[in-house]
Amino acid sequence: MNLNLWENRIGNNGGKYLVQGISKCVTLTSLNLDLFGNSIDDKGAKYLGEEIPKFVTLTSLNLKLMANIIGENGAKYLGEGISKCVTLTCLNLDLERNRIGVNGAKYLGEEISKCVTLTCLNLKLRGNNSIGENEIRLFKKLVIKAKRLILCKIQSM
Repeated sequence: MNLNLWENRIGNNGGKYLVQGISKCVTLTSLNLDLFGNSIDDKGAKYLGEEIPKFVTLTSLNLKLMANIIGENGAKYLGEGISKCVTLTCLNLDLERNRIGVNGAKYLGEEISKCVTLTCLNLKLRGNNSIGENEIRLFKKLVIKAKRLILCKIQSM
């Protein structure tokens, strides 16, 4: 399923209802959801994190949340949700131009490392996230714990 909803003023509640509806697609294996610039903050990220694990057959998730206002708690909520996706093998997560910060990157790394089926990770953290190279190295160390991970690409700065 491909949904491109760039700059549609979806906000937190719109994001919540959107993923609640998508979670009813019980045989969905691939989701490409682009929510660029939709004023989604930590609360909206929490809603997404709560709903993502309900996609019980999902193997590929491409979640673009670029240019929203997600902070460190939002990153934690997203990570917690993603870590509960027991069939997920490929994750592309775009969090560019948010407010993730050092702690948010740490939380995200800790949670993604719990994804035992994950073989491919592409994470974008550039722009406004206040994450330096030291934090990226720490993130990579955390994520490498995902034993099956073959491809890991992290873009920052």
